[in-house]
Amino acid sequence: MIAYLGFSKRYGSQRAVEDLTLEVGPGEVVALLGPNGSGKTTTTKAAAGLVRPSTGEVRLGRPGRPATDPEARRLVSFLPQKVTLPESLSGREVMEFYCALRGANAARVDEVLRFAALNGAADRLVGTYSGGMVQRLGLAVAILPDTPILLLDEPTAALDPDGLCAFYGLIETRRRAGATVFFSSHQMGDAERLADRFAILVQGRLVATLTQAELSARLADRGVMRVRLDRLPEGLLSTIQRRAPGARWVAGELLIPGPASARPEHLDSIRAAGAEIRGLTAEEGRLDQLYRELVGDVQHGSAALPARGGTHAAADGS
Repeated sequence: MIAYLGFSKRYGSQRAVEDLTLEVGPGEVVALLGPNGSGKTTTTKAAAGLVRPSTGEVRLGRPGRPATDPEARRLVSFLPQKVTLPESLSGREVMEFYCALRGANAARVDEVLRFAALNGAADRLVGTYSGGMVQRLGLAVAILPDTPILLLDEPTAALDPDGLCAFYGLIETRRRAGATVFFSSHQMGDAERLADRFAILVQGRLVATLTQAELSARLADRGVMRVRLDRLPEGLLSTIQRRAPGARWVAGELLIPGPASARPEHLDSIRAAGAEIRGLTAEEGRLDQLYRELVGDVQHGSAALPARGGTHAAADGS
């Protein structure tokens, strides 16, 4: 439903996005990750038809139409990073205005106001709302028309726990309905919970795409088991290091990196060496750790991880 085909955008001599090739299909939720200034907002705005490519193209729907085409733009609802709504209107009046603008069913107004959960403030002026309430109202505006493509730029910014729960439910509902959801985020937990795939932009280039299965496999290798022992028997560390080269002894603990599947064998080795286990904890790998590694590799000039993700993957952006 969304296809970036060699998309590049420059502002004068400044490169915002370079040679991006990426597809997001129906029923798929893809998270766009990257540090500030990496091109995430330019990328989402291009799919909303608000940014014209310098080279390449962005196409929406099937058959694909240029994202700037009026027919293509009718397929999309877009939530910008900074939500700005008329402060002199009430929340309900804002919804009624956008309902008329998008030609949505009037019955949708009350439905999306319930989603916004403004705690009885729907008839108050938007100028009296907190930042979180404005964000929730902005999300409600974005879902007012039942479009097949939902574009969200930092949608969880300023949301409280209730707002996050409502947002998670919204994404699951859209996924089950076969909609295409493409969102950017700095919140790794939100991305890991919601996305089917992860696309990572650094300095305007796509450096990796990972499916949930690929992410799980990579994170498994980044877990660490911490085993507190009464002592370190002679030869134990070298035995462990033959299977886990990064293992080390620190302040009375064996720190053993690697997947959870290897941990029983390590524990058997510890028991066979005669050490007493006095404490055991495990820290699983996290998306934010992998993300920092990828970003750091590119920013420090190391080779980027090849992009992955089957038919939806982009070419290596290194």
